Amino acid sequence: MSIFTAQDLEQLHERGISVEKAEQQLEHLRTGFPSLDIVAPASTKRGILAPKRAEQEQYIQAWQDYLAEGHKILKFVPASGAASRMFKNLFQYLEDGEETPFIHDFLSHKDQFAFGPQLAGKEGQDAVRYLLQDMHYGELPKGLLLFHKYRDGARTPALEHLVEGALYCKGDDANATVHLHFTVSHDHLPLFRQHIADNLKKFEDKYGVRYDITFSEQLSSTDTLAANPDGTPFRTKDGKLLFRPGGHGALIENLNHQDADIVFIKNIDNVVPDRLKKDTVRYKQILAGVLVTEQKRIFEALKNPNLSDEERAKLNRPIRVCGVVKNTGEPGGGPFLVREADGSISYQILESTQISDPALMAQSTHFNPVDLVCAIRDYEGKPFNLPDYVDPQTGFISNKSKDGKELLALELPGLWNGAMSRWNTIFVEVPVSTFNPVKTVNDLLRPEHQ
Repeated sequence: MSIFTAQDLEQLHERGISVEKAEQQLEHLRTGFPSLDIVAPASTKRGILAPKRAEQEQYIQAWQDYLAEGHKILKFVPASGAASRMFKNLFQYLEDGEETPFIHDFLSHKDQFAFGPQLAGKEGQDAVRYLLQDMHYGELPKGLLLFHKYRDGARTPALEHLVEGALYCKGDDANATVHLHFTVSHDHLPLFRQHIADNLKKFEDKYGVRYDITFSEQLSSTDTLAANPDGTPFRTKDGKLLFRPGGHGALIENLNHQDADIVFIKNIDNVVPDRLKKDTVRYKQILAGVLVTEQKRIFEALKNPNLSDEERAKLNRPIRVCGVVKNTGEPGGGPFLVREADGSISYQILESTQISDPALMAQSTHFNPVDLVCAIRDYEGKPFNLPDYVDPQTGFISNKSKDGKELLALELPGLWNGAMSRWNTIFVEVPVSTFNPVKTVNDLLRPEHQ
């Protein structure tokens, strides 16, 4: 007998979620996920490539050669996150008026921000209120905030990604086309479209390219059910099921709809001004060169008629090269070696919630800055169906609340975690200079963003 009412079934149908999937989600919320058999953290002695200068040049050349062959390259930017967490301290200041060291830094250096000129003549809470409310920074997506100053005007992260695309994703066609795809929230889509449209010609003229820019929203069919602590469906005050976004792992569906040979993936807030882009561009080309070099080797092997079915199945998968950075105390997951059910060892990006042994975390030498280059077509040029390579047993469960009631929330296997668990994976060390995320507004005062 189904635990779902007629109203529940209607809700599920509206979202494109099958009853079977909904029941599976509740089962995960009741029983949790199995522990991974983690062998060890990856390191430069075990699983992480750290190419020397001569090798780097070979990989850069391999990428240039690949571009010259006319392949379609795409830059895929998850950009749906709101910036509200960036301003947590400022919201608190509006509430209590307490000038903490964080607030003091913000106010005493406010003219150094790219949005600083708009705060001229305003002090204290008036300045903060103007930023968060009048300028709407408290509700805008991070991709549309002014991050960096230039003589010809300040730039948002979205525009910085346009520049990056022109520097390492430019096609070899007559129009030098740069393909970018942003995943955005439904509410912010019109703002993104307008922002890009307002600035497109300026950057096309500046870099001598043509941009092909597309957008998508997280599918409602990737939302997940919330549960009560006892595992039964959580219901809102009006008796309806509560659905929550499935986390960045839901974006595997968005990625699966992209038409490209090679895809670069990087978070929206990990950008730097032009004066510091040299390392970023160089190492993106190195990562891509490693990818196409390995892909070529795999494709050659797959043409061998004597290859066993087991060997063929292991080789004929999507490929990803993950840039990893030496640990500097930044939060986030990292590269690990994991033993699979068949005894083989796979390379995985794991989050801290997937690692139960603190000693393993302490031994970790590198972390994941979300710096991926992916090959999503097989050796015959056909696109892989990416959901086939997700490990459904690697989701996350977290404790949340709604209307004063506790609930269990389910996140799908993360995009670069379990959603790519069954890809062929290569780790490559990249310098920390290529990782400059903005988690709080005062991060924009760091030298890397000035």
